[in-house]
Amino acid sequence: MKMVIAYVQPFVAERVVKALQEIQGLPGATVIECHGFGRGRGNSDAEPLTATSERFSTLRKIRVETMIPDELEDVVLSTIRSAAHTGSHGDGKVYVTSIHRALKIRTGEEGEAGL
Repeated sequence: MKMVIAYVQPFVAERVVKALQEIQGLPGATVIECHGFGRGRGNSDAEPLTATSERFSTLRKIRVETMIPDELEDVVLSTIRSAAHTGSHGDGKVYVTSIHRALKIRTGEEGEAGL
């Protein structure tokens, strides 16, 4: 099992989620609004700063998380990239990590059934 975490531009988030919903066998996803900075340290002409102070500045991003069976990893990554790609700085990042155990609280199912 894998956890996929994607940080994408806010204006492509709906497109990314709709594309993920089309993947057969995808258990679901969580979408979170967040703020952060990359190598540009939050300085961008393309996207206005959303949280500023004398101490820091960040850009608004959308975090999309999904827990998936191993066999969906390639299709999920290519789907996110296709839906989120604009070719501009700040398009985002995708990270994949292993899940050692999953448990569905309601039913007690574990492993892939717990996703």
